[in-house]
Amino acid sequence: MFLEELNYRGARVLVVDDNPLNVDLVADNLEHEGYTVERALSGEEALSKIAKQPFDLVLLDVMMPGLSGYDVCERLKNDEKTHFLPVVMITALDQREDKIRGIAAGADDFLHKPFDRDELLIRVKSCIRIKRLTDDLETAESILVALSNAIDAKDAYTEGHTGRVAHYSVEVGKRLGLPVEALRRLRLGGVLHDIGKIGVPEAILNKPGPLTAEEYAVMKKHPEIGERICRPLKSLQDVLPIVRGHHERPDGSGYPDGLRGEQIPLEARIVCLADIYDALATTRSYKRAYSRERCVEILREDAAKNLLDARVVKAFIDYLGEREDAVRSRS
Repeated sequence: MFLEELNYRGARVLVVDDNPLNVDLVADNLEHEGYTVERALSGEEALSKIAKQPFDLVLLDVMMPGLSGYDVCERLKNDEKTHFLPVVMITALDQREDKIRGIAAGADDFLHKPFDRDELLIRVKSCIRIKRLTDDLETAESILVALSNAIDAKDAYTEGHTGRVAHYSVEVGKRLGLPVEALRRLRLGGVLHDIGKIGVPEAILNKPGPLTAEEYAVMKKHPEIGERICRPLKSLQDVLPIVRGHHERPDGSGYPDGLRGEQIPLEARIVCLADIYDALATTRSYKRAYSRERCVEILREDAAKNLLDARVVKAFIDYLGEREDAVRSRS
């Protein structure tokens, strides 16, 4: 019983309905069970409250003036910050089409009015259990991100590298019209792409001159090491191809698998480009930073030699141009 209370009591639930009596009925039942309940009387108020504080679950009426429950649910599921927030839709509608519309909006579960109290409590507890498990995965994911950033910060020359690679990758993804979930993978893949360098000796990582053949062979192991580090987390399964494949080249000369062309996932090709650009554009222990113009020239040359994806290079150069225009317009 204590473990059950530890897991569920105090969980934060937002109840949304334009009818205050309906809100109070649901809220009273949940508060009696030890949940912390917030109330909202419109879709707009619900989104405002969710933006200001975290919740474990949203109980959402479907038929409301202004933003409907479908609208609110769809916005929450399309936002990276609230994508995993469980949403239970409470509705008097019982048509098959209405349920299909709710599923399409991303609803996690449904309750029909008038609701049964026991069913309400069971469904709430089930959704919160899933949310807590998701939170645990996100915590483990955050630990890996922190570890990656710590590796990044050990060398003054590479500090901030993973953050920049993630940023560049997402910007390229946007210009290629990739969906929200792909942008999430690019952000995480950019941050985690070099996490395998934890298995590479610092003497090799920070060597001021060219690596020997033996040292380079050790360095080339970091994508495989990174994949092994991230593999236990189910939430990172779709990021593994980026971590493993960010040094593959379209002509087959990359590593660790010597993939060619379309065999290399698009997101890995994007992170590869971002990684190379940041290495060119920043000072390293073995070289000075190149100018933006020289970096762009090298990227175009590599695309012409089939060392980089030409479409990805074009999207990135477009981004650099837009960024430069924005800076000029502010000055």
